[in-house]
Amino acid sequence: MRTTPPVVVGICGSRSSQEAVRWAADDAARRRARLQIVHAVSAPLDRGPRYGQEEFELLESEGLRLLDSARQQATGVAPAVEVSTELIHAPIGPILIDRSKTSQMLVIGGRGPRALSRAIAGSLDFTLSRHAHCPVAVLHFRSNRAWDLSRPRGAIVVGVDGSESSSRAIEVAFEEASLRDAKLVALHARSNDSHQLRVAGWTDVETEEQALLAECLAGFAERYPEVAVQRVVVESQPLRHLYDLSEDAELLVVGSRGRGGFVGLTYGSMSQALLNAVSCPIIVARPEA
Repeated sequence: MRTTPPVVVGICGSRSSQEAVRWAADDAARRRARLQIVHAVSAPLDRGPRYGQEEFELLESEGLRLLDSARQQATGVAPAVEVSTELIHAPIGPILIDRSKTSQMLVIGGRGPRALSRAIAGSLDFTLSRHAHCPVAVLHFRSNRAWDLSRPRGAIVVGVDGSESSSRAIEVAFEEASLRDAKLVALHARSNDSHQLRVAGWTDVETEEQALLAECLAGFAERYPEVAVQRVVVESQPLRHLYDLSEDAELLVVGSRGRGGFVGLTYGSMSQALLNAVSCPIIVARPEA
């Protein structure tokens, strides 16, 4: 009998980690999947061999406490979900990338919303979004309110540009919309062909882009007929439009890389620009190998 792949959440003790645990437990319940909670303990890079045994044991003790607290949070959200915890003696990034090969979803806490044009190269969310083998969900701590899992649901928003990466994002977005009984808003921006726009005019170009968007969504709409879809085509600034739509969204889904109107805004990907700018949960989906 084939085992359903788990949802895996990496924790570090931050407030955004607590958000991630709660969201991951809810997502695992919707997927009828197991939840694995992982915490890594390793000596700080600037201390290395000088890190004493007593200090390391304190880290382990704190790690076990964090895992126990996370388990309680998860079972409080989703009592029926099977939850396991694991303390790992290694850097968390490579471990989560390896686990992503056999997981449905990786979930982590982010560093918190910041400027729309910024993403931190080398940070865990940046690394996982570029190298994980499954979709990566990033949750941020909001100082004004925790992410309310019982509140009225907003839409699932997905960016579409016709690339292989955005096709995977569309698939994940439809799946999440179906699981959450939510509407899907699919946003597409025209390709960067200014000559075409000058010759044909926006009305004609918009018609062509609407047709392209419909074609991108067609197969998935047939697979998920219960999902209501709103198609949005914009002339420019897809990043800004996705950011604005995310303000009232249940979830934002983007591909790890794009082309045309969505191509390389920060560190080669629109997803990196949005990753830590939006306040709603965001999923970055890479094409399946």
